[in-house]
This record gives sequence, C-alpha cells and structure tokens, in this order.
Amino acid sequence: MQFEIRHNTTYRYDTPVRLGAHIVRLTPRSDGNQRLQDYHCTVTPEPALQTNVLDAEGNQVTRLWFIGTTAELRIASAARVVTLRDNSSDYIVDTPATSVPVSYDRNEIPLLAAYRDPGIDAPGVIELAASLARQTEHNTPVFLDTLNGFLHTGFEREIRDQGSPQRPELTLAHRRGACRDLAMLFIAICHAQGIAARFVSGYQAHAETRRKHRYLHAWPEVYIPGGGWRGYDPTHGTAVADAHVALAASCRAAGTMPIEGSFYGDGAHSEMSFELSIHTND
Repeated sequence: MQFEIRHNTTYRYDTPVRLGAHIVRLTPRSDGNQRLQDYHCTVTPEPALQTNVLDAEGNQVTRLWFIGTTAELRIASAARVVTLRDNSSDYIVDTPATSVPVSYDRNEIPLLAAYRDPGIDAPGVIELAASLARQTEHNTPVFLDTLNGFLHTGFEREIRDQGSPQRPELTLAHRRGACRDLAMLFIAICHAQGIAARFVSGYQAHAETRRKHRYLHAWPEVYIPGGGWRGYDPTHGTAVADAHVALAASCRAAGTMPIEGSFYGDGAHSEMSFELSIHTND
C-alpha cells in the first residue's frame, strides 16, 4: 500500500520565547514492514543546527537547536511510504517460544531486557494475563490473537489527542481508552507473561471518525522468535500488516513522542495545533 502523508504541527506562544533543543520523531521507519521513499521536514523558524541521528532504540530522529526568540514554531513533514507486508503471519515461531510465558534465547535476553519489564504492580492485569494464558492453553500466537480480540471487543474506544497514556490498570478498570491506552494495557499483559513488547507511534490507513479527521495512532509490537517484532492493533482487533506506517518504537510511550522540546519565557504559554492528511493507494 502506498501512503502519502503530510503532518503540520504549530506551536504559538503568547509572548516571544527562546526555544530549547527539540527532538522530532516524524521520520517513518524503513525496514522489512515498510520502505521510506521520500521524506522532508521543514522547520520555521530555521534552526541554527539541524541533524538526523539514530536514537538508542534505533529510531531515526531529527535534533533541532535554535537561537533568538520567536512567537511561533512550525514543523511540517511530508512522507511517501510503501508498506510491504500483506500477510501478518508470514513466519514460524521458534519452538522454545511457542508457549507462554515465552522463553528467549540467552543471547537475546539482555537485548530485550528493557522490553520485558518484570515490575508489574497491578494484580488485575496479572490475573487477566494468567487467565488468557490458561484459556489459550499457553499457545503464544493464540494468546496474542485472543488478547488483541479481547481488548478490541471488550473496551470502548475514545479519541484523546493530547496527554500521556493512562495507567494500564485504569484502562482495565474503566474498560475504555484511547489507542495509546489500549496499547499500554496490551504491553502490560504481555509483560506479565514474559513477552517482550514495546510501544509504537505512527499512522493508519483509515480514519477513526466519521468526519475523517486524522490523528496519530499507537499500537504495541511484540518480539516473537522466528517472527521478529510484530505489531498488533487492539483498536481494530487485527495484526499489523500493510495498513500501518510506524514512526518510532520504544519501551516507553514517552520515547515515541512526535515532537519533544522546551521553551523559555517569563509567564509565556503555548498553544498547539496540527493538520494531518493521509492518502493511500492500494
């Protein structure tokens, strides 16, 4: 599937401010799932220095530094991406990982440590994970599909275009949440069964509202020996194939923020607005 994406974000300040360093995570990945064909990012005011780097988790990010003052910051990105995977199940799970809790190769365990957080302190989440494991006879692919379907059918979805994800136990208790909330609950349940999982930000092929208004999307990825990192989308109840474009993935949701930075000005306040358009060609 071919994606044409335009994403404009504007910050307006009620008094001129000095901008601190910024990190922009709007460059689509280029990997086995998708290929980046073209990407441009225009920043106003023009940065004193702009550079593209890989962060510690392998995401391509743009770092910005500014001098002087401004009453507005505008970041406009345009990307053309082709997604490559039309079959989300084109792999065979390595034998040791066919059952949950998942056993990883000893060489991969230290590499996946950040994505297998053992410090879950939410009894309801732990109990749900154990129940789903029993229900699926501890079969890893069936467990993941069942979890995805459970969150899709059993939770009310909402759109909340700003703010951090809520804690997984709150999403579970309220049985509702935005896409990032469902992603975090999915990840927490996976962690409870020893499955490496991470948070992904990106775009989706289809609009979430009747008015066709576009928002950034979020979903989880799990590391499956034999399949690598594979996405699941509890918002839609499907495994990720060619209808998603990933921007950044991290063990923390904050590590995928599309734009991160600061400003300095006595008593200054900011207001953010965005425009996002996505066109696809099957």
